[in-house]
Amino acid sequence: MKIKQVKEKGKSLIDQEITIKGWARTVRSQKTFTFVEINDGSTLSNFQTVLSPELENYALLLPNLVTGASLEVKGKIVESPGKGQEIEMQATEVEVIGTCDATSYPLQKKRHSFEFLRTIAHLRPRTNTLGAVARVRSALSFATHKFFQERGFLYLQSPIITASDCEGAGQMFKVTRLDHEKLPKDGQGKTDYSKDFFEQPTFLTVSGQLNAEMYACALSDVYTFGPTFRAENSNTSRHLAEFWMIEPEMAFADIEDNQDNAESYLKYCLQYLMDNCKEDLQFFDKWIQKGLIKRLEHVIETPFERATYTYAIRILERANKKFEYPVKWGLDMQSEHERFLVEEHFNKPVIIVDYPRDIKPFYMRLNQDQKTVAAMDVLVPGIGEIVGGSQREERYDVLKEQLQHHELSEKDYWWYLELRKYGTVPHSGYGVGFERLVQFATGIENIRDAIAFPRYPGKAEF
Repeated sequence: MKIKQVKEKGKSLIDQEITIKGWARTVRSQKTFTFVEINDGSTLSNFQTVLSPELENYALLLPNLVTGASLEVKGKIVESPGKGQEIEMQATEVEVIGTCDATSYPLQKKRHSFEFLRTIAHLRPRTNTLGAVARVRSALSFATHKFFQERGFLYLQSPIITASDCEGAGQMFKVTRLDHEKLPKDGQGKTDYSKDFFEQPTFLTVSGQLNAEMYACALSDVYTFGPTFRAENSNTSRHLAEFWMIEPEMAFADIEDNQDNAESYLKYCLQYLMDNCKEDLQFFDKWIQKGLIKRLEHVIETPFERATYTYAIRILERANKKFEYPVKWGLDMQSEHERFLVEEHFNKPVIIVDYPRDIKPFYMRLNQDQKTVAAMDVLVPGIGEIVGGSQREERYDVLKEQLQHHELSEKDYWWYLELRKYGTVPHSGYGVGFERLVQFATGIENIRDAIAFPRYPGKAEF
C-alpha cells in the first residue's frame, strides 16, 4: 500500500498485515527496538515502522538501515503510543532493496539551501520541500485539465517547433540540422535555410496561442498546456528558458468573458489544492511563507478588482512611494508596480485592462481610442503578473495595419490573416505561466524551484 492510503485508512487498518515500500528518512536504534521512518513520496509525512530484535535477520539488517536506503517492510498495523501519528507498523519482514552509502549521501537530516539542492537535482525530490512542490504541481496540472474539460474546452497539443514568433520578441531558440562548421550560404552570403530540415528558419515555440486561435475558430473553446521556450539571457529568480504555459482560447468571447474565465480558473485551482493538498499547504505555510493559506483563501473568496492601465498609472504616480523603475503612461509596469497595486493599494488580486498599443503584441484588439488595446493582466500578491491575455484582433484590415505598425511581415502571418477573411469571430484568450502559479500556491521564492528540472543560462545538466 502507498503510505498516503495507509494514513487515510488510519485505525481501520489496525491488526491488519500490509506491505509498504519506500526510502528510510530517519533511523533511531535503541536497546530494545529500532524505529525507521519511511517515505514513498505519496505524502509529505513519513510512516513509522518498529523493528524488534526478534526479526529473523535483525543483526544483519542494522548496518544497512541508514537514511536513503530503499526498503520493503511487511508488518502488522497497531495503534501508536507516540505523538504525531495514530498508527504505526510492527515489522515482521524487512528487506533492504537498495543500500545507501551513508558517508557520501548528501541529504542528511538538516536544512539544505535551494541553491545546493539544484546541484543535486537527481536527489532533491526526496526533500520535504521539493517533494511537496511536485505534489502541488501535479494537483494544479490535474485541476487545470478538470476546469477546462468541465466547461467543454478541447485539449489541443500545439507544436513545439514553429516558424512563427508569437510575441515578436526575437529571443527564441533556433532549431536546425545544419552543420555550424559548414553553413550553406545563399547569393547574398547569408545562411541558406532552404538547405535546412524544414527549408526555413524554425524555433522552439514561445507560445501555443496562434495555433489555439486556429482551432478556436473552428471548435469554439480550446486550450493548450505545454512547454514553451525563451532564449532570454536572464539569471533572475523570475525567468526560465523552458517553462510551461496554459493557454485557453475562446471563440465568441470578448475581454469581459476573458477576465471572468481567468478569475474562475485561478480560484478553481486554488480551491482544488485546499481540498486535496492540505498537508503540503500546511508545510509551506509553516516553513516557506507564513500566512500562505490565509492568502490563498483571501484570493478564493474575494472578487478581483478590475482597473484600466491608465487608472493604475495614475495611482502609481500619486503613490507616496519611491519606485526603482519610472512610472509613466506608455511604459510597461514592472513587478514592483504590480505588487504595490495588489499588496498595498487594492489589497486583493487586480485585473489591469486596456494597455498602450505600443507595448503589447500585434494580435491584440485595437480599442476605439486607437492608443490602447483590449489587453489584460491578472496580478496577485507576492508574484505580480500571473496571467496575461487579450481579446484578439478579428478585423482583417485592422490586423493588417497592426502587423505593419509592429514592423512584421504579412507573408509570415498569411494564414493568421486568412482566419479574419473566412468567417471571422470575436475571440479571446490568455496565458498562465504554470511555474508562477506553482510559486504563488507554495510561496516558493525562486521559479527554478517550481519546476522539476530548471533550464536557465549555463544550466541543462539534469
